[in-house]
Amino acid sequence: MDEVDAKRQSAGVLIDIPLAPGKKAPKRRYRRSRSAPVADTDLGPQCQNDGSSPTNFEIILKKLHPSLRQVAMFLCVYLGVGTLCFYLVRDQIKGKKTNGVLDAVYFCIVTMTTVGYGDLVPTTPATKLLACAFVFTGMAMVGLLLSKSADYLVERQEILLVKAIRRNQKANALAITQESETNRIKYKCLTVFVILLVLMIIGTIFLKVVEKLSFVNSFYCVCSTITTLGYGDVSFTTKGGRVFAIFWVLSGTLCVAQFFLYIAQLSTEKRRKSLVKWVLNRQMTKLDLEAADFNGDGVVDAAEFVLYKLKEMGKINKEDIDLVMEEFEHLDVDQTGTLSASDITLAQVPDSGK
Repeated sequence: MDEVDAKRQSAGVLIDIPLAPGKKAPKRRYRRSRSAPVADTDLGPQCQNDGSSPTNFEIILKKLHPSLRQVAMFLCVYLGVGTLCFYLVRDQIKGKKTNGVLDAVYFCIVTMTTVGYGDLVPTTPATKLLACAFVFTGMAMVGLLLSKSADYLVERQEILLVKAIRRNQKANALAITQESETNRIKYKCLTVFVILLVLMIIGTIFLKVVEKLSFVNSFYCVCSTITTLGYGDVSFTTKGGRVFAIFWVLSGTLCVAQFFLYIAQLSTEKRRKSLVKWVLNRQMTKLDLEAADFNGDGVVDAAEFVLYKLKEMGKINKEDIDLVMEEFEHLDVDQTGTLSASDITLAQVPDSGK
């Protein structure tokens, strides 16, 4: 018995409710948590309908998250159209040039991330209007990248980060998953900070070695780039530098934007936890009991108490509760205060007859 109780406490998902005399304990049904890590499965060639082995490209494509595939498609279309347009009007763009196609891609990235060094500048009304159109679509693309890919990629590193932090402690997969869920925002913020630090170091070293800038100017260029300040007095001017900038500028600007977003979320999460702690530690009063009596029968059952506490924590509001109760009353055809299979069947009869 002691071993069973210990397992229940370690899992943290079972709640023992005292039973009335003469009643049997209900049979427990366990369901897999959606946040639990999914076991890896290796589907061999025999799982293919046509009997052929999948190619490496097909395997990588299937492993990609749908949101990442969508973002990759939009990004490729944006860069493809932008590169073609700016390549065709390359003679109407002045500045330090290296290669026509490379400069067009580089100009797209600098425009999309709103860095705007000024080393390549449109000179005619047509190219200026074209740049205006691409800067707005580029800002929308950056927002899409932040909401889709960046957050997903950071979440993929959460478990690894928790394992690294607790490498000297004995923790099973369930404990690691629970800790990742509890401190999700904090670990996201820490992960992005580490990635941002690595990108800044790589960018500084590259600018010093390839672009031949001093250490101060290299670090200065890195900071002005990832914050989209882009004064333009120092930038990527060589062919190799612009190839590097195509990938580094996009990664750096997205990473710093995501970092400040997680900082804001972390502050909000702390305030929310403080509110939850205050609600749980506050003593109940008669006025609270009256407010928790949603059905007005003079007593507060467990469900009403839970709903009231959730409302006090700001997780739900009175309108949400009213909508759910309205749906419950609609399904409770026999007006017994409980739902059964016959209630669900009877409630659907008028709808099916229309």
